[in-house]
Amino acid sequence: MSDKSYLVVGLGNIGSEYAGTRHNIGFIVLDAWAQASNITFEPARYGDVAELSIKGRKFTLLKPSTYMNLSGNAVRYWIQELDIPLENLIVICDDINLPFGTIRMRMSGSDGGHNGLGNIEALLDTRGYARIRVGVGHEFREGGQIGFVLGGFSEEQTALLPGIAERIRGGVQTWALAGAQKAMTELNTRIEKTENATNQ
Repeated sequence: MSDKSYLVVGLGNIGSEYAGTRHNIGFIVLDAWAQASNITFEPARYGDVAELSIKGRKFTLLKPSTYMNLSGNAVRYWIQELDIPLENLIVICDDINLPFGTIRMRMSGSDGGHNGLGNIEALLDTRGYARIRVGVGHEFREGGQIGFVLGGFSEEQTALLPGIAERIRGGVQTWALAGAQKAMTELNTRIEKTENATNQ
């Protein structure tokens, strides 16, 4: 077991029909990280995996191929496969309870009704792992939640996604290099539409 190895999981659903949807914000963030770091994802068991090292820390980026509701299978397998301590796991997911652009990092907590987090909690048998919730808004009528999270972002929101992804990438690196408290101070904020999303 290495305390310098980290598993960063971005939640989403595989398949072209889900690409770019609100529920796939975890995939979007990790894809942007990989592109910025000039690394590529490779197919592996239970998901696509990419690896990089930063200042002596090894990061494994994981996009589960299990579909959202079974994300715990991928997380459990890769934690065991890589022998990564639970405190070095962080999960990135969408949150309809937060306004778009809001980022919230917590070191533990409930699943908040998120099926991906719920399955991870069930299979790891703990709520004690770090997670970053990315607000996607909640502009839907009663009963319209599924259609909303499986829908795409507006043009204005799409323009802000690179900035959101970059801020999360920086926050995860801070978490690994300088600790959770500093990372939460950096991340627990909201990217406003007036900011230049490409220069976050």
